[in-house]
Amino acid sequence: MAIVTSGNLTEAGLRGNVEYGVALSEEGIVKEVRSDFESYASLGAKVSLEDVAALSAETEDLKTLFQRAERSLRDRARRAFEEKLESTHLRLLGHRAKGKTTHAIFSDTVRFLLAKRPLRTEELHPLVNLLHPDLCDDSTDRVIDGVHFGKKWKHYVRNAQQYLKRHGEIRFDGARWHLISHP
Repeated sequence: MAIVTSGNLTEAGLRGNVEYGVALSEEGIVKEVRSDFESYASLGAKVSLEDVAALSAETEDLKTLFQRAERSLRDRARRAFEEKLESTHLRLLGHRAKGKTTHAIFSDTVRFLLAKRPLRTEELHPLVNLLHPDLCDDSTDRVIDGVHFGKKWKHYVRNAQQYLKRHGEIRFDGARWHLISHP
């Protein structure tokens, strides 16, 4: 007898799929099916169970090595991206600060903000941070072309405020900073 089905010799084909098949009992057809099957099988190679187990273990090793290689590539690509992002950011800051000191940038910003309305220092700092997040970075101290940027940004803003006060451009009423308008 020969049974011919559309089922595949896979896990899903043997266990999960609903398949159709036919049972053949005519001796000539059964011999032909057997001959076809044996001819097809002879195209392959006999592999012992031990060799199948060894190949399976090697496949698992390959999968682990591939995952490590993939992680390593991702890590290297991420590091390369972060390094390029940082160098580009530093170049951008360098262009932005060209011809201006930190003091001048923050002085201009204080003037700009106080032109809108008087502000307490506690209100001024977050607004400066919104306008210059790249200069108000608390996590990194940066020195670009001799100009300091970074952790000390609030100190730089206070220095700018004091400079503008000494030069009569702003005044402090004990609570808020005001821009002194000039005719």
